[in-house]
Amino acid sequence: MDAIHHTPTLPETGFLRLNQVLQLIPYKKTAWYAGLKAGRFPKPVPLGDRPRGYRAEDIRALIQRLSDQAAGQ
Repeated sequence: MDAIHHTPTLPETGFLRLNQVLQLIPYKKTAWYAGLKAGRFPKPVPLGDRPRGYRAEDIRALIQRLSDQAAGQ
């Protein structure tokens, strides 16, 4: 039986939880948190009392920046 691979998609707007972000940007949680602390990654926003999320627009901009850096721009 063939495995079905789910390709994550980035919505135009809205919020993503960390596990969704890490499906789009291949970092381990520890590296992600280090990037947050260093100011390289966007900070999460509160979505309630405890849950936090990342703006889709911020993640899209981060992906573009990382892509530009990888291309040497």
